[in-house]
Amino acid sequence: MAPAFPLSVSLITAVGVQVACQAFKVVLYSVREKRPAFSWFFSAGGMPSAHSAFVTALSVSVGLWSGFGSDVFAVACVFSVIIIYDSWRLRGAVQSHAKALKKVSNANRKLKLGRFNENIGHSLAEIGVGMAAGGALAAAVHLVIHGG
Repeated sequence: MAPAFPLSVSLITAVGVQVACQAFKVVLYSVREKRPAFSWFFSAGGMPSAHSAFVTALSVSVGLWSGFGSDVFAVACVFSVIIIYDSWRLRGAVQSHAKALKKVSNANRKLKLGRFNENIGHSLAEIGVGMAAGGALAAAVHLVIHGG
């Protein structure tokens, strides 16, 4: 049974994991680019997948607090799978299209197609790391609060 906190432990955990992943991206890409890369905090792509970390942390936390056989875990799990799949396949396709349109736009300067965000989707590695981070951090929070 979950403790009587005014806010959902699972929600707080998931949001904390999301923020931690975005902050990690800032550090990682600042080191890679050898300059501050604060824009990565608000980016949709990159390593790790904060989308995958967020929904995995939520599902694992709900499972740990409410039971992995509960209806609420089933709902969290189903929505997590949809989000992870979309971040890989759907947003990956959008990313590919953005790269192609940018090439077309650069080749023909008369076209005014605007700017394209080429960092939208996630690779399977980014998703895997996000899921591992989200699951591990949710389990750690549960251990700290539950006491073992």
